[in-house]
Amino acid sequence: MGRWLRPDAEADSIYAIDPTALRARGIRGVILDLDNTIVPWGAWDVPQALGPWIAAARAVGLRLCIVSNNIGSRVARLAAALDLPIVPATLMAWKPRRGPLRRAIEIMSTSPETTALVGDQRLTDILGGNRLGLYTILVHPLTDRGFVLTRFTRLAERLIAARMRKRA
Repeated sequence: MGRWLRPDAEADSIYAIDPTALRARGIRGVILDLDNTIVPWGAWDVPQALGPWIAAARAVGLRLCIVSNNIGSRVARLAAALDLPIVPATLMAWKPRRGPLRRAIEIMSTSPETTALVGDQRLTDILGGNRLGLYTILVHPLTDRGFVLTRFTRLAERLIAARMRKRA
């Protein structure tokens, strides 16, 4: 199970990821998780620093798409404010299932081999991306706040990460 939960790279935040370096490694599209990856959990406003990062990604030719396990007007509003396509959760389509990630790849006209996924959770983002063969990047969550279920998964993720470090 460890290989499915191990990201290809780790970064402190989305802002520590260099779009030019992604492009140089053959990445053409980036799937972005929403909550605690590009915006703080529950936020209705876009962080000011995110605009320049998205502009830099677009400047080097990267296509971007949000895939979120959340639904509702907040998610749609944030995607519109960022001028990014979004694949929101549905009853049977949420990460780590591959369906929403495949839909994002279709939207961006990329392939799994040329697509990266950036997320803050091993058990949803990284697992889903690895199952599809994406280049996965784990970032630290923007806040400690999160959905109730996420708090439990974060505990499991810490235990998994500690076990993976011992084996490395």
